[in-house]
Amino acid sequence: MKPTLQLKITQQLKLTPQLQQSIRLLQLSTLELNQEIERIVQENPLLELCEDWNAPEIDFLSTTSEYSDPTDLDTDLKSAPSEMALSETITTSEEDYIHDTEWFQESFFSYGAHEDDDHEAPQIPAKPLNLREYLTFQVSCLSQISEHEKKITGFLIDSLDDNGYLPQPLNELMEILPAELGISLNDLQHALNYLQRLDPPGVGARDLQECLMLQLQALPDDVAHRDQALKVVREYLDMLASHDFAQIKRLLACDGQSLRAIQKLITHLNPKPGAEFNPQSERYIVSDITVTKNNGVWIAHLNIDALPKLGVNHLYANILKQAHHSSARGLASQLNEAKWLIKNIQQRSNTILRVARAIVARQQQFFEHGEVAMRPLVLREIAETLNLHESTISRVTTQKFMYTPRGIFELKYFFASHVATDSGGACSATAIRALIKQLIQEENSKKPLSDNKIANILEQQGIVVARRTIAKYRESLHIPAANLRKSL
Repeated sequence: MKPTLQLKITQQLKLTPQLQQSIRLLQLSTLELNQEIERIVQENPLLELCEDWNAPEIDFLSTTSEYSDPTDLDTDLKSAPSEMALSETITTSEEDYIHDTEWFQESFFSYGAHEDDDHEAPQIPAKPLNLREYLTFQVSCLSQISEHEKKITGFLIDSLDDNGYLPQPLNELMEILPAELGISLNDLQHALNYLQRLDPPGVGARDLQECLMLQLQALPDDVAHRDQALKVVREYLDMLASHDFAQIKRLLACDGQSLRAIQKLITHLNPKPGAEFNPQSERYIVSDITVTKNNGVWIAHLNIDALPKLGVNHLYANILKQAHHSSARGLASQLNEAKWLIKNIQQRSNTILRVARAIVARQQQFFEHGEVAMRPLVLREIAETLNLHESTISRVTTQKFMYTPRGIFELKYFFASHVATDSGGACSATAIRALIKQLIQEENSKKPLSDNKIANILEQQGIVVARRTIAKYRESLHIPAANLRKSL
């Protein structure tokens, strides 16, 4: 084939590095943005993080829209919390377990202070024991078992999961052990028996049924209905879970009052005895937007405290102005990158504010009355109003949070699909979920509302929702079906 030269004109859309950076910064959360800025500052000497920082000279509200408000952005922001810790707290049903834990911890971390000491030693806070340390300390205090049995029990302790269960069968654990140790399946069973007598009761169980039985067996013999509760857990646990109370009463030959006492005894047991030793996991959220009420209207403001405190290093900038040789080209490039980064961050804040104000303007009733007043809203509606692309709205509303008197919400929370009403209007899915939750909270626990009944009640209010849609919304709220909500 003979080589030839040809001219071709084509159109291509290429994103400049500055535009790519703008898009990338827009989809980052505030915490991720600060981490990204710290990384860039380490690489670019023309950038610096400022301790004392004022708002940028560029006006965030320079882009006009029907939702812009000339009020000062600093208004009431100092009094509004910008960070909230969402802690997953773990509650237990037995206060005695916690009391025993504190006693063991005090014993384990005792520093041997004496009454005749002239000077009181400084109090050093003890690190909380984890489940493994707590159980190991108890095993070390057992005098009736040999050191060999303690080591086997310690091996089982290492095999427990975070909830205190032993997930692997003993025969599988025995295969892990070296054959030269001569540990038999019978040895493991004896060690498991020792382990299951330790505190907290229920630790070392292989499943939920065994966990509950261990806790019931640890109760004193004179506890009312203890033996009957043991029989229910051993033989009728599935019936209890499905609320088949009539069948259980017939099998136990007891009345409703006795069965209620048995159910209360079982439900107050701890299904995860090791969970109380897990450290609390905290996820910090920095709100990008604060919503306040001004003259009867809810308005969104930027959280100035959450904005990155970034500026140009004036020392290097002045050196660059005085330099005229070729070695300054590198600094000049870094100065341009610094200016672009600051401009992109300002544009990011401006876009977030515009989107937040458009959302707040459409959800005024939510801030007044709560979830039941949430109106349907889709990304396209905000995009058309602000003359932005839907993908931009999607990036802005992801991992960006709004602090309101009703709590902290992700911006994406305010978008919900709609359901038609008899009057020809629409009701948001969020409002319907709130109505379902409210109806179930107010229902008679002895005659819980079925999905069909809830659909009929909503239909009487002018909201037409299919039964399967009610079921889907109920499940999304983690609410069990009517037969599982029924009480004695």
